[in-house]
Amino acid sequence: MANLTLYTVKAVLILDSQGNRIVSKFYDKGGALPWKTVKDQKNFEKGLFDKTKRANAEIILYDNQIVLYRSSVDVFFYIVGAPEENELMLNSVMTALYDSISILLRHQVEKRSILDNLDLVVLAVDEIIDEGIILDTDAEAIASRVSKPRIDSVDIPITDQTPMQILNTAIDRMSAQLLR
Repeated sequence: MANLTLYTVKAVLILDSQGNRIVSKFYDKGGALPWKTVKDQKNFEKGLFDKTKRANAEIILYDNQIVLYRSSVDVFFYIVGAPEENELMLNSVMTALYDSISILLRHQVEKRSILDNLDLVVLAVDEIIDEGIILDTDAEAIASRVSKPRIDSVDIPITDQTPMQILNTAIDRMSAQLLR
């Protein structure tokens, strides 16, 4: 039986539609990570992207690592674990990552919105995984801890609001009236 450990995740990658790095976190506990240099990491990312860009599966064994992946519009999400790791645990991390980012980006999971909100995306990754240890898989809880507090537009005079804030205020008030 393999040694049990809390260090489940070896890497979290978010790549664009050309295989370029958007977010990349490699976790090296005890120096066991096979990708020691940035060059090795980029080679791994390139090979992984080339292998998965046209595939329909959700999980593969690549470079002696279990890799779960998911694509959305022009972005690819990857969770990398050791070959002896539980695929269901890695899948729960993938689901938490994708769903929390989707909530944070208001269901516009694409390269432009990820780059515009990179701080939130990186914080979400850090809330889910710390040094390879899975901390949380509840997407709603992760998104609520990471998200910026919403400025209540009721306190801002209408003359100082942007058109988008005015529209959002009107939508919020109309939905509140309809739900009563």
